[in-house]
Order: sequence, then C-alpha cells, then structure tokens
Amino acid sequence: MAYFAFMQRSDQEFIFELTDEDKIAHARRILSGEEQEKVHVTGRIRKRTAPYNPKWSYHLEPATIDFFAVAIEVCDADMRYVEDHLDEACGAFLPGCHWCPWDSRLVREVEVV
Repeated sequence: MAYFAFMQRSDQEFIFELTDEDKIAHARRILSGEEQEKVHVTGRIRKRTAPYNPKWSYHLEPATIDFFAVAIEVCDADMRYVEDHLDEACGAFLPGCHWCPWDSRLVREVEVV
C-alpha cells in the first residue's frame, strides 16, 4: 500500500490510499512525468474520516481509485464543496458516490507513520 496527495487550487490537498500495485506504479509514473495522459484521480467517496486524511470528513475508497484523462461532468466537484455538501453527496450530487475532480493534480507520495 502507498499514499499519495493531490491538489485542487493551491490550498486544497487530499490524501488517498492505493492498495493495487499497478495503480501505485501508475501514480509514481505520473509524479515522475512519464505518464501525462491519465493524470486525474477518481474514485468512490466514503463519508467518514480516514486516519491518513484527517483534514476531510470523507475519503476515497482505495479499491475504487483510478486515474483518468477525461470524465463526465456529474462527478466533478471541488473538495471543499464536497466537504460542505457531504450530506447531499451520493444522491443527485455525486451519484453513486463517484467523485472525479477534473482539476486534481497528483503532487506527491506521502509517508504515513
């Protein structure tokens, strides 16, 4: 397992856990600059805090995380907006709990102790 962080804007960071070796390798290729197409993060949110991502009241379910180049608009949202409207998520807002922030930028691998 490995942890990574992505940013939206310059002040919003979100940490997520990857458990799949292929996806961990993909994330590392994004960070190295080798992967330049599927660089945005997507997955299904869980409405509870994760110990590795304590700033937010939700996290991405590791088994659902993937990377994309283009996605549909209905799953795009700012992480602060998701936090502020978490009670509405998984219904008309972020149907199926699927979140795909279009402007997500993977910025670093995170060491979690």
